Amino acid sequence: MIVLTEAELRRCVALDADAVDCVEQAFLALATEAVAMPPILRLDIPEHRGEVDVKTAYIPGVEGFAIKISPGFFDNPKLGLPSLNGLMVLLSSRTGLVEALLLDNGYLTQIRTAAAGAVAARHLARADARIAAIIGGGEQARLQLEALRLVRPIDRARLWARDAAKAVTTAEDLSQRLGIPVAPAASVEAACAGADIIVTTTPAERPVLKAEWLAPGQHVTAMGSDSEHKNEVDPAVFGKTVYVADSLAQTRRLGELAHAIKAGTAAADAVFAELGQVIAGKAEGRRSDADITLCDLTGTGVQDTAIATLAFRRAAATGAGQTFETIKGK
Repeated sequence: MIVLTEAELRRCVALDADAVDCVEQAFLALATEAVAMPPILRLDIPEHRGEVDVKTAYIPGVEGFAIKISPGFFDNPKLGLPSLNGLMVLLSSRTGLVEALLLDNGYLTQIRTAAAGAVAARHLARADARIAAIIGGGEQARLQLEALRLVRPIDRARLWARDAAKAVTTAEDLSQRLGIPVAPAASVEAACAGADIIVTTTPAERPVLKAEWLAPGQHVTAMGSDSEHKNEVDPAVFGKTVYVADSLAQTRRLGELAHAIKAGTAAADAVFAELGQVIAGKAEGRRSDADITLCDLTGTGVQDTAIATLAFRRAAATGAGQTFETIKGK
């Protein structure tokens, strides 16, 4: 068994084209292969604004499968601690033996989530999309903009965060790091006006993106609604968008679709496309430059297996990590 620390994993895995492609292949497998992906196991700790998700998936033909433990404690920044952390265990699909313990502290989740945003934009945003609006000021907001630039010619962006000072510092940092102008926005509406791609990356429990702010041709990636109580997007958007889910089984239960069903703007039994089906050409996504597309990303176990497998493969190629020999039973 190989044990890999966060520092080693950061050296092995970056937010690059390979990471985007491996996540894209995971979504494709979800639509075309007999993937085994059980429902998310979830534990809530409400008195500390805490939640823990356990995700996994087996993808036929992939040598390993990951089990991920992902805590999110959203009052942690008040204590000087990060909101997210976690780890992954990679097991052999043939023997069930543990092959790697990935002590990533949530890093691999951040990378695969950003890569999913890139995949959504690659298949649903207009090819000429150049202006991005990022809603949120955390690490995922930063990574989403970086990921968008891997698949679309983004040359300027706007960023809104509840903490205006944080929006300013984050925008300045992104401008320097990416070499494009990133401006702090005074409101979500101002950030979205004229944007080609809008990405929401908040733990909001009430909508921050209103339907009336959307215009023809825009693409929206919503990724904050990964539990039942979270809701970033006004349910009224379902009357004006082409909706695509990462997994309909999940988004009907805990995504933006779940809130639309509750609000009556989407039928509980309505059939929508999944991202993997769009990638495979089995379903339509964007049909014209005038469409407004919405991709609801709740986070899937196939993404975790994909990124853990990529990390294991790269670690093996470079000799990273510490090997522990297992003790045979008598």
